[in-house]
Amino acid sequence: MDNPGKRLIILSSAEIDALYGRPRFTQEERAEYFALSDSEKTALGQLHSFKSRVFFILQLGYFQARCMFFIFDLRDVAEDVAHIRERYFPDFDDADPEIAKGTRLKQQQLILSLCNYRDASAATQRTLEARARQAATVCGKPIYVFRELMHYLAEQRVVAPGYSAMQDIVGGALAHEQRRLAGIAEDEVDPSAKEALKRLLEDTQGLHEITLLKRDPRDFSNHEIRREVRREEQTRTLYQLSQRLLPHLKISNENIRYYASLVDYYTVYKLRRMSESTVYVYLLCFIQHRYQKLHDNLIQSLLYHVRKHGEGAKQAAKELICDFRVPANADLPKAGQVLKIFTDDGIAGSASFEEVRRKAFAMLSAERLDSVADYLSTKARFDETAFQWKHLDKAAHTFKLALRPVIQGIEFAAAAPDDPLIQAVQFLKEASRNGKALGAYKENALPMQWMPDKMKRYLYGRDESNRKRVLPDRYEFLLYRHLRHGLEAGDVFCRDSIRFRSMKDDLLDDEQWQDKDRLIAESGLDILQQPIKKHLKELEEQLEIRIAEVNRRIAMGENRHFKMKSGGARPRWTLEYQGESEAANHSFFDQLSQADISSVLHFAQRECRYMDAFTHVLGRHARQSPDAPSLIACLLAWGTNMGIARMGQRSDIGYHTLVSMSDNFLRPETLREANDRVSNAIATLPIFRHYDIGDVVHSSSDGQKFETSVRTFNARHSPKYWGLKKGIVPYSAVANNVPINAFNIGADEHESHFVFDILFNNTTDIQPEIHSTDTHGTNQLNFALLHLFGYQFAPRYKDLCDKARTSLTGFRHTSRYGDAILRPARKIREKDIIREWDECRRIFVSLARKETTQSTIVRKLSSHARNSRTKRALWEYDSIHRSLYLLNYIDSPALRQHVQKALNRGENYHQLCRAVSFASFGKLRFKTEYEQELWSECSRLIANCIIFYNASLLSRFLEYREKSGDTKGAEAVKKISPIAWQHINLHGRYEFQKLPNPLDVDAIIQKMTGCRLDHHMAEAA
Repeated sequence: MDNPGKRLIILSSAEIDALYGRPRFTQEERAEYFALSDSEKTALGQLHSFKSRVFFILQLGYFQARCMFFIFDLRDVAEDVAHIRERYFPDFDDADPEIAKGTRLKQQQLILSLCNYRDASAATQRTLEARARQAATVCGKPIYVFRELMHYLAEQRVVAPGYSAMQDIVGGALAHEQRRLAGIAEDEVDPSAKEALKRLLEDTQGLHEITLLKRDPRDFSNHEIRREVRREEQTRTLYQLSQRLLPHLKISNENIRYYASLVDYYTVYKLRRMSESTVYVYLLCFIQHRYQKLHDNLIQSLLYHVRKHGEGAKQAAKELICDFRVPANADLPKAGQVLKIFTDDGIAGSASFEEVRRKAFAMLSAERLDSVADYLSTKARFDETAFQWKHLDKAAHTFKLALRPVIQGIEFAAAAPDDPLIQAVQFLKEASRNGKALGAYKENALPMQWMPDKMKRYLYGRDESNRKRVLPDRYEFLLYRHLRHGLEAGDVFCRDSIRFRSMKDDLLDDEQWQDKDRLIAESGLDILQQPIKKHLKELEEQLEIRIAEVNRRIAMGENRHFKMKSGGARPRWTLEYQGESEAANHSFFDQLSQADISSVLHFAQRECRYMDAFTHVLGRHARQSPDAPSLIACLLAWGTNMGIARMGQRSDIGYHTLVSMSDNFLRPETLREANDRVSNAIATLPIFRHYDIGDVVHSSSDGQKFETSVRTFNARHSPKYWGLKKGIVPYSAVANNVPINAFNIGADEHESHFVFDILFNNTTDIQPEIHSTDTHGTNQLNFALLHLFGYQFAPRYKDLCDKARTSLTGFRHTSRYGDAILRPARKIREKDIIREWDECRRIFVSLARKETTQSTIVRKLSSHARNSRTKRALWEYDSIHRSLYLLNYIDSPALRQHVQKALNRGENYHQLCRAVSFASFGKLRFKTEYEQELWSECSRLIANCIIFYNASLLSRFLEYREKSGDTKGAEAVKKISPIAWQHINLHGRYEFQKLPNPLDVDAIIQKMTGCRLDHHMAEAA
């Protein structure tokens, strides 16, 4: 860390201290870590002197907290020594604060034996190097490789080597991977291909070719999509080259995405200065990723326009029917009076028909009566579909203009090579390419096998000769509609896409899966190594015991919160319990003086050094380093939704300076690392572990809707929140009040598809054990998926009674459960799981190796046909874990409170984000996905800094309460949420060049600890 020019920088100073630094215990932690078990007391008895015993207890406690040893003397740990003296050795008073090296080492070996750990050996070093190289092929990020090694060491119960040794191992693995890739690229890329790749970095018409390729479309407009089609044509040859060469590299899709992202992060100037072979690898990955993303954009455009025209046709048909019905319905009462004439006894039987007509027309004119009669006899039932097609006839030119260019740039495929729908699409593409209208073809030349019989009557009309003929515009739109349905259902796919390729292409291929035993072992998913029948037997025992026990407790009245409701055809019940509130903006912070947001960001920088994450776009070792005032101004410009231009007007730093700073230092990668540094620093504060829920880190995730004020490609409609407007959804994971990860998703995407992704891609030191969502975060796979990867999924259901009635399953037939109140709805189909378990394992290992993402897998499984055997197996396996959770949730008031508390913290964080992004009335003003990503990460960083400042205050105040012996006051402090902003000034004119008022937490706490505060805290408690 002191010599970054020679060693790879993996962790910040705060992260190194949190991982390798000697623990600083609170009073509660001392009581926990310095407690001795019977075996430890026996080992302690082998030591003779008081000093030796004190050192042994200290070393044992620190090892249990960090799984490593530290060198210290008694003066360094005076508070811990005082605790041990008071607890075990009141007569201990040794003047010599040091211990002999030999004694220290002997104690360490004794501790290793007690804890069943071992020191790292030369063989361990070689194993770590091999595993680091393997991890580098999965993901080239240093922090990923480092975490994989630390996870392996913990599993093997081996003491981790020092940080510098880990730096050497990780750096060596990444350097080896770079050399390996560069060597393959040098051998495999022929001279003509090298020239083609070099041309991407050439300056043409004032812009580099690679710069033009980086640009994403702004929206689904015709000119933007045509530009994407032209890019597809320009890069097709290079994409074919990447398809041929990248398999030789033997790297994961995650690494392909990572190396592709480096082309976005680095300027052309920097790329030109790199090794040519390395740049070839980056460019090949970029071309593949961009070409596939380009196809995603085109397919999304197709889906958007087909859906738009289809919904427009439905709306027009409804309005037309309404136009018919409104006048007719208005005349129906009078028409009813006319009909009553025929049953009126007051009209003489001898009256002439003309007399009756006059009486009827007096009630309703002849014209309107005729219209009502016509309505009743022929139009009381309208063919809404026919009206839709009439509307689409008028919109033919518009939808053809939008959709024909799209299908020209995409090669669609299906499971069957002779699929009739694909043949029809190919026919349409050929006709469009030849400039020939469909109406010019003979009817028997048009592919018709794909068309459902029930739709054929709408596709035919009469020509001038009164002959029945296919209506070409209707034929074409129906083809687009069926193509859309096929893409969304997974029956039609595009191999050159990311989101819309086949399920098979997302997973490890057959050749890779032949080495399944090694891949499963390397994934660290221990459950997958068990025989499935044995694993299901264990689950059966757990589930059946829980079903019996939970029903017994309900029947005996031991579950006091379970209340049966009377009335209704079906027996219903409710769970009554009092939730635990933890509101944002606690009154504690009302006493603080207002602090400018720039001062808060400076405070976080002083304590966390998060600005060290902002490396220059030309490289980490570029001469220029970020100017703190300008960087903070840029963070606020993006995070508050103000924008660089307005910040230049409202602050004392000019627009051009801000643009330069933003372009050079702000990238999603640097912002995520800065966020991780602040999050990790919060995790080291004394208050942090008091935010544990049920003694574990319990996280939650949820999406927050933000409307967009300008057109953006990824903005989608959400009528419930924005009416006819569009927006995006930042999806965040919050653990112990800290936002540990976030990314943007579409408003039309299901949040449950991203639950695993947001946890698995969390790069902070805060690793949750339990994760909660609301009902929107649930699907039929998340319980199984999170369980396999070591998380407990704990959602909150909207209607728990109905969910338990329909989703509770058991291993026996339902009749075997008698009249149990919580009776399984059906029997688990074990055979389905056993038969498809190998394919299920392939999916799980593909996720572990980052070949694909959860959102991709879940979306495709959810849309695939119901008869998918793998899907049924996964759903069956998931139902076991869901049933176990439902039973525990019903039986445990504490679990229900914990889930609600975790979700409340997520809502509190959303309120803070909304307060931070106050500019433009909270409507996002950024035009591209990249800009929206910068906004999201800057907003999270500002929120993280506010939380860090608040948590620092609370930590100091907690220490004050504990040292003063105020147990009740200390407990009150632990319940205060650090999510508060009423004491932070987010508005006004920003003056960044002036030296900010330094925030001194100790001075603030000293000022606050008066009688007035004591009284206030008592009221708050």
